[in-house]
Formats: sequence, structure tokens, C-alpha cells
Amino acid sequence: MSAGGPKILVVEDEASQLELLAYNLGVEGYEVFKAETGEEGLLILEEQDIDLVLLDWMLPQTSGLEVCRQVKRNKATKNIPVIMLTARGEEDDKIRGLDIGADDYVVKPYSIKELMARVRVGLRSTAGQMGADLLVYHGLSMDLVQHKVALADQVIPLGPLEFKLLRVFLEAPGRVWSRDQLLDRVWGDNLNVDTRTVDVHIGRLRKALAKVSDVDFVRTVRGFGYSLDTSA
Repeated sequence: MSAGGPKILVVEDEASQLELLAYNLGVEGYEVFKAETGEEGLLILEEQDIDLVLLDWMLPQTSGLEVCRQVKRNKATKNIPVIMLTARGEEDDKIRGLDIGADDYVVKPYSIKELMARVRVGLRSTAGQMGADLLVYHGLSMDLVQHKVALADQVIPLGPLEFKLLRVFLEAPGRVWSRDQLLDRVWGDNLNVDTRTVDVHIGRLRKALAKVSDVDFVRTVRGFGYSLDTSA
């Protein structure tokens, strides 16, 4: 994350929406960069150390979907969280956006309060990727130095793959991960595993957590994947 504080890029072609977002982000203390086209947004990403992107789906010329695709294909920008803003509420559209790498998806009209919360979650995921030694969510903690997971001081034994899965979740609480995304993050280039393998190890992770807590930390998102979320 940039030393001068979080820098948020807003790419939105509706001037009123752009100014509304910029104002509310400014009130929250973020440094805001504004773009009305995808091309302008990509140029700002080249010139500035952006921490998170709010990206409208429906943009003139280059669509938000294509902008997101380019951001996630570029080694220099692929780890920047991208939150898609769109009036498209169909599940297939949402999955399409997440599949190309979007980190979150907010349907218009949205609550500014909820959107600011999504921004905070996105920025926390960036901080997690930068190597914090301790990850914590609702009392569930992971010590990356001692390679230890605990809940209320009770140690939870985990296999290496379950540990990696939980780390992915703890680095971005609330984010929905597809099975393919989890395969990529945990198993890497291993071509001998498929998405059913993810389900098996999610089951093992849930079983281990259930031994010390009645809370179901891992939420299944039907038709897509999984999330670390106790609110369901």
C-alpha cells in the first residue's frame, strides 16, 4: 500500500456518480483519482501507485470487463483489488466478472455505506498479501511465523493444504473465491488436481474448525465457490 495513504482509482463515465464516489471516498480520507473512460483509468494505473480500483462495468469504448482483464493480466497491477460497479445483477454476469479476476461486485443502486465497507475489505486484502505475521478474523487467528492456527487460544491442527486454504481466506475476509481461483492460489501449476479437490479440502478445513467452534466460518456460494464469512 502506498506510503501516503490508500489511493483509490474510480473509473465511472456518469459524472454525477463519479463525483459522488469521489466525495465520499475523500471524506473517508482516501486519495482519489478519477477517470471517465477505461483508457484513462489504465493510464492512471501506469502512472500512480493505486491501492484499489472502483470500476464501472458499462464504459464507453473499452468496457469495464476488458479493463479488469487487462489489470489482472499485467504483472505490475494484478494484485490491485478491483471492485466492479454495475447495474447488471444477473448471477451469470456476476460470475463472469469474478472469473476474469474482479475481487468484488456491487450492483447499482448501492448503499454508499456498504460500498465503503467493501473498499475497506479490499484494502485489508492488500495488506494481507503484503505479509502481515498475524491474520485474525472473529477470534480465529493464524500465526504465519509459528505456522499455527488457533481459536480462543485453542490450537487447531491443520494439514498443509488446509492451512494454505485458510490463509487465502484470512487474507481477504468476505471475498468470494471460485474453485478455480483457489486451485491457482493453493495448488499452483499442479495439473493433476481439479475443482473437486477443492471441495474435499474445504470439507476437511470445516471439520477441523468445527471441533473447536459452533460457528461455520466457511460459507458456500452456490454455483461459484467459497468465502470466509460468519454472517450467512
